[in-house]
Formats: sequence, C-alpha cells, structure tokens
Amino acid sequence: MFGILNINKPAGWTSRDVVNRVHRLVKPAKAGHAGTLDPLATGVLVVCIGPATRLISYVQEMQKQYQATFLLGRSSPSDDTETEIVELASPPIPTLDDIKARLPQFTGSIQQTPPIYSALKIGGKRAYHLARSGQQVELKPRTVQIYELVITAYEYPRLEMTIRCGSGTYVRSVGRDLAESLGTAAVMSGLTRTAIGHFQVQDGLSLDQLTQEEVAAKLQPARCAVDHLPTITLTPQQLEEIRNGRLIEVDTAALFDSPCSEIAALDNDGRLVALMQEKQPGILGPIRNFPSPP
Repeated sequence: MFGILNINKPAGWTSRDVVNRVHRLVKPAKAGHAGTLDPLATGVLVVCIGPATRLISYVQEMQKQYQATFLLGRSSPSDDTETEIVELASPPIPTLDDIKARLPQFTGSIQQTPPIYSALKIGGKRAYHLARSGQQVELKPRTVQIYELVITAYEYPRLEMTIRCGSGTYVRSVGRDLAESLGTAAVMSGLTRTAIGHFQVQDGLSLDQLTQEEVAAKLQPARCAVDHLPTITLTPQQLEEIRNGRLIEVDTAALFDSPCSEIAALDNDGRLVALMQEKQPGILGPIRNFPSPP
C-alpha cells in the first residue's frame, strides 16, 4: 500500500472521520489527509497511504479550487453556519457591481486573518477548542495567495463564488473580509472543494465506494503527489547506490534546463523510489527513499 486516494468527502464528516474509515481498510499501512475540510464542506480530500504519507506536504502546496456560498447581512463566531448566526439590523444591500469592484483587493498575495474557529494551534491548543470554551482567541494575519475570485451567482443575500487559491487560505475569511469591505457581514453556508492540483471532485471515490477492492483499484501512484517536480529514471545500479544513502553522478545540466531544488527519482517502471537533491553540480543524493514493490 503506497499511493494516493482521491475521496469525495460528504457533508457532516470530519476529515479525520474519512481517514479513519480508509485506515480500517488499509491497515497496518498508515493513512493521512492532505488538507482539512470542515464538516460543513464537501469535495476533494486527498488521502495518502503507506509511505506516501511522507508526501502530504507536497499535496498541501498544490493549488486548490472551491465553490463557496455566502449569506450576506449575517455574522457568526465561526464565520459560517456551524455556530449561532446573528442577522444584522438594516444592513446595506450591495449590488453585483459593488461586489465586483471589491474583488481585486482580495486577489493576489494578501494578508488574511484566520477564523477563530480553526484548527490552528495557540500555545499547543486548537483555536476552536479555546473559542468553544469561551476563551479570547487572537490570531495574527498571514500571507495567502488568491489566484482568482469569480462570482457565479448573486441574489441577495446569497452569493456564490469560485475561488482558486494557495495553501493556508481560509474561504470563510474571504467571505467575511469581502463583506466587511462592503459595510456588512457574511457567513459561509456551503463549500465544495472541486480540485486540489490535478485531483478533481468528479473523480473522487464516495464513502459508499470505499471497500478494500475499490481502494486497491483506485489507488493512484505516489508520484502523483510530486508531478510538479522534474524527474529522472534511475538505472538499477544507481537505485542500489541511493538505497544505501550514497551519492550518484548525473549530468543534470544535460537533463534539466535550470537548477532543481528537488528531483523525483523513478525506477524503470515509472514508480517513485526517492526524492533527491543536487548536493553539488552533477552530484545527486537522496532526501527521502521509498520502498520498492515486490
């Protein structure tokens, strides 16, 4: 068991619930997800299995796409409909043009404050645990990347948007901050993650399809997690050298157009066997080795 599953998570399930369901089918192999979805949310949840759990950070860095629904003129402690909602008294009703005019300030590299009901840790404790217990929670703004915001439907108070963003972006905060710039408030009432990199929601396994047979049939190669990296195919002799932690000599200047910080090493069958770095020009060494299949 060494690969990646694309799961279409249903509403009402935590990401951990889904991973536990997968783990029962693949144990003793490990399983871990690459990017939390709140219980309210649906869509792509990438689950890495076996040694592929060491590739979770690479999947997390992939671009993500969401379809989100917000309700304007309302607020809640969690910025979504999971906590008590308060309707504003006589809030302004922005026009579609009003909203479109604000979108540029929320695209590109921006500063965003995460919701206090989030899984971020403060002093070793999850922020949402502190918030639920009534403690004061303060989270610092951080830089996130938002590539595109597109309004797909608007009929007050309901606003639907497609959002393409980078790692660490909170969609709830996008709606909250956009509404605040319009002099009102918003809560997120629906969220579907439609893609993480090349993993698409229409290709995801439903929980009803999760059987040992389906997991084995739909398990994608681990190299899918590092498709963005340049690749090199190792000879059996080179593979033996890196298995023993030794360096190998490769004409990287002839193989690659520019210096590479990391390289995905494959065997003759195209399976991921290692991640490598150039220690010095033309000399590669392993930073992660993966087991060869029998």
